[in-house]
Amino acid sequence: MKGYLVLSTGEVFEGQWFGDENARTGEVVFNTGMTGYQEVFSDPSYAGQIVTFTYPLIGNYGINKFDYESIQPVCRGLIVGDLCEEPSHYQAKDSLGNIAKKYGVAILSGIDTRAITHIVRTHGEVYGRLTLDPEEAKQALTPQPLHGLVPSVSLKEAQTFGVENKGPKVAMIDFGYKRNILESLLKLDCQVTIVPYNVTLEDIDALGVDGIFLSNGPGDPKDLAPQLPALTSIVEKYPTMGICMGHQLISLIFGCDTTRLPYGHRGANHPVKDLQTGKVFITSQNHGYVVKEESLEGSPLRMSFINVNDKSTEGVEHESLPIFSVQFHPEAHAGPTDTTYLFDKFVQQCQATGEKSYA
Repeated sequence: MKGYLVLSTGEVFEGQWFGDENARTGEVVFNTGMTGYQEVFSDPSYAGQIVTFTYPLIGNYGINKFDYESIQPVCRGLIVGDLCEEPSHYQAKDSLGNIAKKYGVAILSGIDTRAITHIVRTHGEVYGRLTLDPEEAKQALTPQPLHGLVPSVSLKEAQTFGVENKGPKVAMIDFGYKRNILESLLKLDCQVTIVPYNVTLEDIDALGVDGIFLSNGPGDPKDLAPQLPALTSIVEKYPTMGICMGHQLISLIFGCDTTRLPYGHRGANHPVKDLQTGKVFITSQNHGYVVKEESLEGSPLRMSFINVNDKSTEGVEHESLPIFSVQFHPEAHAGPTDTTYLFDKFVQQCQATGEKSYA
């Protein structure tokens, strides 16, 4: 079927439609990864967004049962250069087009993704409408910024994974967590209880945990301002690690500020520098907001990692409390595993503070 992408900047693109047939709108972003489309498709941080893949061939190795980052994908749509309808891989169970239809995601193929990437890099905040209706494609699109996305992707009731008393007990506050973050903690023998984004200190205390993990998630971290007092009381009491949205929230908790990047960091090859060792790591990233470097001045946080390309803040660490966070994804799914050691650092902090010995 013929479908259309209408951009808030005025351009209209025509391509071949796959997946769910309902029209939808969302923020248009681009991802530079050459692999990992299943992880991107199922990452809750893409809630409300239409993702353009800069790599031209998407769907070649199909969809397997191992690489989902969430049970229910929440992105609005995918824009690709060439969608493979007959994937080839021994683990493949279905095609990306079929799975997109199952989960209510639209795909537009045969699109010049370089042109869309150029538009997003030029204009920054761009919104799009995917439609099968040629008359609707002629109608101008008014930008509609996305807000309040976290409640739609956070679980509603706590869930516990792992073996008790084998390692530290961790509460992961869910702003839209990726499954591989959970898997990374379980590999280090943690027992992980995933709790809703609006959890209270009383809820956490009742779990008897050794540490707190603030997950990734979609949207503007300032949308969660009403939750900051509760989060402050939690992270000041327990060893804490944050990733992506969790990193931004930790910075807001301690008086820093966040801002929107011109067009975000989304891909698996972003270089960051450890300011303590000088070593550069290649990282997987997916975010549209960043912590302002100048806002760290006068706060108890110091910058620990910096982006090599645009010098943006990629990590912070508290000057006295066992609290640290990073903007990138150490769980590296999909992406390089250069920084998985950060999970070990977090577990060691939990063990030291809990003063427990584990079998």
